Amino acid sequence: MANDSLESLYTKVARKMLTETLHVKRGDSVTVETWDNGLPFARRALSEARALGCTGVMLYEDEQAYVEGVRRSPQDVVGLMGKNEYGLLSGTDAYIFIPGQALGSFSKSLKPDERSRSTRYNESWYEAAQKAGLRGARLSFGYVGKDLAKTLGKSVQAIVRGQLEAGLADFDQISGTARRLSPSLADGAPAELTTSNSTLRFTLKGELSVEDGLVDDHDRESGNNMAYLPPGFVAKEVDASTANGSVVLTDSLTDHGIVPRVTLQFRDGKVVGWESAAKDKMEKVFASVAQDKRKLGSMTVGLNPKMKYGLGQDRFVGGAINLGGFGFRGLVKRGTLKVEGRTLLSEGRLN
Repeated sequence: MANDSLESLYTKVARKMLTETLHVKRGDSVTVETWDNGLPFARRALSEARALGCTGVMLYEDEQAYVEGVRRSPQDVVGLMGKNEYGLLSGTDAYIFIPGQALGSFSKSLKPDERSRSTRYNESWYEAAQKAGLRGARLSFGYVGKDLAKTLGKSVQAIVRGQLEAGLADFDQISGTARRLSPSLADGAPAELTTSNSTLRFTLKGELSVEDGLVDDHDRESGNNMAYLPPGFVAKEVDASTANGSVVLTDSLTDHGIVPRVTLQFRDGKVVGWESAAKDKMEKVFASVAQDKRKLGSMTVGLNPKMKYGLGQDRFVGGAINLGGFGFRGLVKRGTLKVEGRTLLSEGRLN
């Protein structure tokens, strides 16, 4: 696979996505939405869909026109869906979305408030997609641009290749692992996360979500009809008032760069102290989050055996733990996780 050309990877991922994720069949209508950087993959996906007997259309978003439109359009119009897009969704069986770099959180093309305003259609889009009963896939490599690549210290092509290769993981295996872990992640279950001689204890409570790369009837009925590719995690919300202790995070990606190591101390759910050699970065991170908002809100366990660290999607790496809710997504690479006394991960390895 390492010797595959990008074109070959496009073909393999497109076929796998169409047949396994989206379950397309002869006669289905397929819509491919892409930005500039996703055009090569979009062409391949459309070609493969037609080869399977589907009808297909491509929706193209030009990044320069999009950015200019966000800045020049009346603010009450930016980010709204039109009847043309609603009509497109209602007539689509399978939807493939390759986002643009401007939508990525590290892109400098749009300011954060501009990006937020331009994507306020999200809720209405998902409501329309659920009503239409479509099956969809979002390819996260589309968010990768030069700004993110610079932060990660890699080329755009290397990151895109790594994500595509992770998109060829065994989805059934990922789904099976998620089914095995999910019953343990029940509301009220006590959890204990050990990292580098530090222990953080908290109670699970709230929504459970699974990204396994498969869109089934239950996903469509529940509104989770857009799968991430590459896939691979199970996530659970946390009772924000219950987190006590400390946790060591490594190589966490923040809006201000990668923080190699930081120790966070929690009391009654809130971050009450931190230690890191990357002091400047951490001060900038927490400067944007009010103290009473720095709470542990979620835990994600990565399930993808082909995903590698440092590709902008660390939460999908098999055995990774991501903690969120306090201003950034904190990464634990070699953590031991016990829930109700049962060991789910041992030093970064799924049991």
